[in-house]
Amino acid sequence: MKKVGRNDPCPCDSGKKYKQCCMQQDDTRAAAARPVASANTSNNAQYLQIAFAQHRAGRLDEAERLYRQVLQTEPKHAEALHLMGVLAGDRGDYAAAIELIGQAIRINASSHSYHANLGQIYSNLNEPAKAEACYRLAVALKPDSSLYDNLGNALRAQNKFKEARDSYRRALELNPGYASAHRNMGDLLHIQGKYVDAITSYRQAIALQPDLAQAVANLGTTLQTQGKFAEAIDYFRKALAIEPNNPATHGNLLYALSIQDIPAHYLKEVSDYGLQLQAQASPYTSWSHAPLDSGQPLRVGLVSGDFREHPVSFFLENLLAHLNPAAVELIAYPTTAEEDTVSARIKPYFSAWRPIGNLNDRDAAQKIHADALHILIDLSGHTGNHRLPLFAWRPAPLQLSWLGYWASTGLAAIDYILVDPHSVPASEAAHFREKLWYLPHTRLCFTPPQEDIAIAPLPALNNRYVTFGCFNNPTKMGDAVVALWAKILVAVPESRLMLKAKQFSDEVMAQDTLERFARHGIEAARIILAGESPRAEYLTAYNSIDIALDPFPFTGGTTSIEGLWMGVPLITRRGDRLIARQGESILQNMDLADWIADDDASYIDLAVTRAKNLHELAELRKTLRDRLLASPLCDAPRFARDFEAALAGMWREYTEKNAPQNG
Repeated sequence: MKKVGRNDPCPCDSGKKYKQCCMQQDDTRAAAARPVASANTSNNAQYLQIAFAQHRAGRLDEAERLYRQVLQTEPKHAEALHLMGVLAGDRGDYAAAIELIGQAIRINASSHSYHANLGQIYSNLNEPAKAEACYRLAVALKPDSSLYDNLGNALRAQNKFKEARDSYRRALELNPGYASAHRNMGDLLHIQGKYVDAITSYRQAIALQPDLAQAVANLGTTLQTQGKFAEAIDYFRKALAIEPNNPATHGNLLYALSIQDIPAHYLKEVSDYGLQLQAQASPYTSWSHAPLDSGQPLRVGLVSGDFREHPVSFFLENLLAHLNPAAVELIAYPTTAEEDTVSARIKPYFSAWRPIGNLNDRDAAQKIHADALHILIDLSGHTGNHRLPLFAWRPAPLQLSWLGYWASTGLAAIDYILVDPHSVPASEAAHFREKLWYLPHTRLCFTPPQEDIAIAPLPALNNRYVTFGCFNNPTKMGDAVVALWAKILVAVPESRLMLKAKQFSDEVMAQDTLERFARHGIEAARIILAGESPRAEYLTAYNSIDIALDPFPFTGGTTSIEGLWMGVPLITRRGDRLIARQGESILQNMDLADWIADDDASYIDLAVTRAKNLHELAELRKTLRDRLLASPLCDAPRFARDFEAALAGMWREYTEKNAPQNG
């Protein structure tokens, strides 16, 4: 073939001369293909340039070959070591990344990018203190807005909120148009409960960079926290239009739809998402689990981001303590690195604790598959820190959802959902993609608080007025709820309503809540707002209320049972789906069905009638804790046997369905 000259027409038919078109690309490819033997220190800069181009293009094997080519001729080439470390980090080999970038720093400690990239590795490993140290060295060498932004993230991850805010501010002083810093400032303000300020920061980020999907999604999350579900759903959809494959944003959208939409519409949307996840996975089709008749316990994995002080663990710990290890062997797969005293208490109940937060779905599924499980359980659904996409890989032969969610996951790879007869009547099976498996009494097993908080006498006896209360997240307090509660306050003269939640620490949110009731004729003096507090103080606050009011359609769960533990009875309203029937299920299991309202009118009538009889309220208050402890909701030994039987029954059904056919 004739060699193309520099001034000849380019073979690509572009109409340009070869030297003006493809010659440079061809020279680059030729240089990249040269054997290692031809390398020498004089052309290492060229090799690194070519390698980095390959690296940025995602051709990691070729980039690594060239980086190694440089290091063979110059083993202490700091930039080659650094870039090899970055490449190792891109592959998830963080130990190698730390070693390689560390070598580069020891050779040349004056490069801000070396410290910054090492900080990123530590951030990926959820080691924010080490990341902070790296970023501080980086900003000392180069006061750059992106470095201050990353330093702020590392500080925020350690709850060093003032320092984090200062770091974001410094980033914005250096570059007021830096959208990422505005977005991260919004995240910090959201964590601190400053929702109005957070919304302002997110809107600034979006104005600067409309395609910054995470700012759009997080604006939706903050609006949802304020109970503005329709706006939140709109922003989640906008974020997904920018970044279609973000599972967290999809989860937030589905969470909102599970509350706002009718079940049939929700099921269609969540099932469509399940098909997307399935299309992105390569499911396992064989497993190395022990046979059912081997005498070995069922190996059961639990996937959750809530193995800590969280409602999921409040309903998990008591069960873990009473499961028979000869029947069920548990393995935990935490999806975050966050641990606390609750984590320390529950860890001994697991035969293994295998964090998967730093693994992608494929690698996490591979890790779980290697553990030879019989059953894998999702405890999150479409809530925060879920890992539903890995279930599409089917790392275990049998998979189910339980506890942390109240609707269908939409995944065909999740076979069952654990429910109870009160929360999901058989007539509502069509609400779920999964097959229903019924526990006989309740799907919840409450762990009584370790805090020893005495129940105070009925406060109305001293106050001379009744205090209603709700300690649920105010996202559940829609306009229909506010209107109904206002009617109760009108019907019970001098009564008060106490609302307690993190959001009410935000002055703007608190004022907005007072105005919502004022529109129904309720003066601010009759509404008591309280913010977040430690658990002991939170439980003690129940001593200030006489009757709890359940929101709808998203009824309470943890708060309802904690109120009953503190002697506070609950008025709830019947619903049309699991999320709307939690209060009903709780009260049925407490033999308190006469506190369940059929509609708005009976809800008001119940509140008025109960508020009139203070003596009866005072006597009931004295008995509620003991009634709760004696109910199926706190009978952990019985719940553990029911749970074991459910797992064994599902496994038996699976093995019978998949048994080899004779003939």
